[in-house]
Amino acid sequence: MTSTERLRRIARAQRFSFDKSGNGPALLVAASHVFEPAWLKFMAARPGHVLTLNGEKVIAHVEKGGARDFPEGLSEVRAEDHRVFYNEALRKREEPVLERLEPATVRAIERKTYFGAYKGVTDILTKYLWPEWALVLTRIAARLHMTPNMVTAIGAILCVLATWLFWEGRFWEGMAAGLGFMVLDTVDGKLARCTITSSYWGNIFDHGLDLVHPPFWWWAWGVGLTHWGLALAPHEFALVMIAIVAGYVVQRLIEGVFMRRFGNMHIHVWEKVDSDFRLITARRNPNMVILFVATALKRPDIGIIAIAIWTVLSCIFHAVRLRQATRKRQRGIKIRSWLEV
Repeated sequence: MTSTERLRRIARAQRFSFDKSGNGPALLVAASHVFEPAWLKFMAARPGHVLTLNGEKVIAHVEKGGARDFPEGLSEVRAEDHRVFYNEALRKREEPVLERLEPATVRAIERKTYFGAYKGVTDILTKYLWPEWALVLTRIAARLHMTPNMVTAIGAILCVLATWLFWEGRFWEGMAAGLGFMVLDTVDGKLARCTITSSYWGNIFDHGLDLVHPPFWWWAWGVGLTHWGLALAPHEFALVMIAIVAGYVVQRLIEGVFMRRFGNMHIHVWEKVDSDFRLITARRNPNMVILFVATALKRPDIGIIAIAIWTVLSCIFHAVRLRQATRKRQRGIKIRSWLEV
């Protein structure tokens, strides 16, 4: 897209009007540069200032818009002095993209924008295994003018297919379909952020699917063990499913309570140990690693039991962390993220 179209989308997403009439305060932007939305928000809070990069004026907050060039007399803010931001939504410290757009820099800017759309605190597969795969798919989706919701819809089909394959005991095929879904679950979010096309309903669709499907996968896996001659006894099956489903729900509730109690901050970004534990906590992707290893060893029954145990242990860990944070605040200690700048 053109710089002007990208700016138009950023402005719309941040609820700025894209107006050249010159009535009232305005942000004057150089179309010669590509920048992340964080920079627009940064300058919106600094009237009478101009942001520079390598001495070039990029964004100015002026008293009156409509100018064709940057006015004189504005206080300079050097981008080089404000490179690190705390992105609460993506749970990370970041250096948002701010680069001069030239033919030689397009590919590098594309990669920076893509990796800038990644969450800093997430599971081990999303953080270390998916990025390069998802980059290729995100680029293809963008070139085909696919919307994030289209990608989510394809992923939803693979998610349902994986559930059915697990139910039928076709674990390898199910994991292949699940792998496709898990990668696309990364692609839709990156496509939305990179092309500035996030939407309220798209967010509901994506996160709603993420939230609901895992218990159905584990239940289907337990049923599918029958086809391997490894079915759990009825009481064992009941205990395993109660541990997995109840543990999953309780973990989500703990996360919600933590956010409500500590100013919308995720439990996974409180202290570094919480961010490290998020890599392996009992969520879908780490659980799939457990099932993959167990199936490779021809004991998928042990895999689902291991998930139940790991879910309970993860739940205990988060419950303890919630209690510790609550007690610290009661002692007058401010609870803040270790990632804050």
